[in-house]
Amino acid sequence: MTYAFRLTRVGAPEVLNWQQVEVGEPGPGEARVRHTVVGFNYIDVLQRGGLYPIQIPGGLGLEGAGIVEAVGRDVSEFGRGDRVAYAGGPLGAYAEQRLIPAAHLIKLPDEISDKQAAAMLLQGMTAQFLVRKTYKVQAGDTILVHAAAGGVGSILCQWAKALGATVIGTVSSDEKAHIATQNGCDHAIIYSREDFVERVVDITNGRKLPVVYDSVGKDTFVRSFDCLEPFGVMVLYGQSSGIVDPLETRILTERGSLYLTRPALWHHVGTRDGLLASAGELFDIVRAGGVKISINQTYALKEAPRAHRDVEARKTTGSTVFTV
Repeated sequence: MTYAFRLTRVGAPEVLNWQQVEVGEPGPGEARVRHTVVGFNYIDVLQRGGLYPIQIPGGLGLEGAGIVEAVGRDVSEFGRGDRVAYAGGPLGAYAEQRLIPAAHLIKLPDEISDKQAAAMLLQGMTAQFLVRKTYKVQAGDTILVHAAAGGVGSILCQWAKALGATVIGTVSSDEKAHIATQNGCDHAIIYSREDFVERVVDITNGRKLPVVYDSVGKDTFVRSFDCLEPFGVMVLYGQSSGIVDPLETRILTERGSLYLTRPALWHHVGTRDGLLASAGELFDIVRAGGVKISINQTYALKEAPRAHRDVEARKTTGSTVFTV
C-alpha cells in the first residue's frame, strides 16, 4: 500500500485527504512510477477550489518526477530504474506512487535533477510555447509579462531575455520586484502602487508593445490592451485573480486591430513528437544556462494543504515542489 491525496469534494485546502491507496500493476501502455518529487502549480489551487471542474472523487496534481518501477505490456521506450518526469496529467501526481500512460513520460537527461524536472516541466513547457510559438519573441522586442516573479513568469522572463528582448514585468511587492530583476526583467513595475499602463507608455516612449503575456486575468486583462501597439498580441494564459468578464470585441478594433488568444499547454504537447520537442528545447536552454530554475519553496508532500494556503496568500515566488 502507498499514500496519496484524494478529494471527495472541492473547497478549501482542508478537502485534501491523505489516505492509503492501492496502485496495482501497470496495464498495457502504462508505467508505475515511484515519485521522488511532485510539482505544484497554480492550476492545482483552481482545481481544488472548484474553479476548474475535475472528476470527484479523484486525485490532484499534474506533474512529477521519479523512477519507473514497472511497465505494462507494449511499453518498450522505458524500463525499470529509468529516471522520468511528466507534466499535464492525468490528475493524480499528489501521490507516493501512481500508474500513468507511458506515452506521457519523458526520460530525464543526467544534467537535469528530479527536483528541477518537477519544478520546471509544466511551467517551462508553457513558457516555451508562449515565447516560441504563440508570439515568437525576437531580439529587439519589448514585451510585458504580468506576475513576473511567479512560476511561469520567472521562466518566461529569462527565456525572453535570452532571446534578446527587453522585458517589463509586473509584480506586487518590492521583494518580488527584486526577484523579477534577477530573472531578466529590465523594468519591474509594482502594480500595487504604480499604473502599469502609464509606466509601459513611458518606458517605450509611447510606442507600446507587440505582446502582453497575462496569467493574472481579471485584475489586469482589460487595461493590458492599452499597452499594445497596432496589431499587437494579447496572450491570456491564466486567471489567478479571477475569470475575465466577457469582452466586447470592438476593443480589438479600436486599439489597433489587435489579436487575442487563450492558449493552453495541452494543445502543444498533445502528440508524442510535440511533447518531446517542447521538453527537449526546455532542457537545452536550462543546460545552456539561459534559464535557471528557482525552487524557492519545498514542502513534504504531506504538507500540500499548507502549500495551497501559502500560495493563495501570495507568500510564494518562483517554483514550488513537494518531496516524497
